[in-house]
Amino acid sequence: MSIERHEIEKLATLARIAIDDSTINEVSERLGSVLELVDQLQAADTSGVDPMSHPMQATQRLREDEVKELNQREALQATAPDTEDGLFLVPKVIE
Repeated sequence: MSIERHEIEKLATLARIAIDDSTINEVSERLGSVLELVDQLQAADTSGVDPMSHPMQATQRLREDEVKELNQREALQATAPDTEDGLFLVPKVIE
């Protein structure tokens, strides 16, 4: 599949890349080979293939949600300048 020069120039403008006049033929050949590969892939029969979201049929292993640390709120809030009902009080920074 060949791509015309004006199409290459338009693609370069849309992609905001600079393509020299000397490399337009090479870019055209490379894009043509990519499009031929896409045509080959589209020709493959996928009628019996189920779509999938991931190539591996794996599930996430989950662990039990359990507390592993001691509650140290009182010790941590002992050094705080101001607390109320177990919460840190901070000055208002947004008007």
